[in-house]
Amino acid sequence: MDNNTPGSGAYKGGFGGIFGGGASEYSNTTLAGVPLTGMNPISPYLNVDPRYLVQDTEEFILPTGANKTRGRFELAFFTIGGSCMTGAAFGTLNGLRLGLKETRDMAWSKPRNVQIINMVTRQGASWANTLGSIALLYSVFGVAIEKARGAEDDINTVAAGTLTGMMFKSTGGLKGVARGGLLGLAVSGLYALYNNWDHLKGTAPIRY
Repeated sequence: MDNNTPGSGAYKGGFGGIFGGGASEYSNTTLAGVPLTGMNPISPYLNVDPRYLVQDTEEFILPTGANKTRGRFELAFFTIGGSCMTGAAFGTLNGLRLGLKETRDMAWSKPRNVQIINMVTRQGASWANTLGSIALLYSVFGVAIEKARGAEDDINTVAAGTLTGMMFKSTGGLKGVARGGLLGLAVSGLYALYNNWDHLKGTAPIRY
């Protein structure tokens, strides 16, 4: 039988190609960058060209028109929930500190334990409510600004932070609004600066 006929198989050399003894139709030059140590360019088991196994793109699939990062609306739930849990944790520690401080002259007894627990519960709920409210305002302003501008960048972050500070301190009059706006501007500005620190230093990876 002539092994050079079109129907003789995918490998040159008949059975010799199956066990790695036959010649390959690809050269090492055309497969530069693909590790070929101890193997033929074409797998003897799967008949797969290893060039197709090289991953040079990101390994996830996005719906048509979707962004690679989550939007502000999707992050809002995480932001609000994380802020509430963080506030509860800080409030619990602060309540424990205050409870121990206020009852330091009392002997260890049931009334002292109850007073400490009440302080912990009160402070935990207060801090969780405060940080959760701030996160809610920030998320609402961020989503609204993003929808209004049709873009997502650091301008939205700074604007949302400034408006959040102004709204949260709106009960304190004009001075309170100004102070809250300045505080929100400072915090959101530092956050935006932190997110772009690699770009400012010129060490951000180049993506093509």
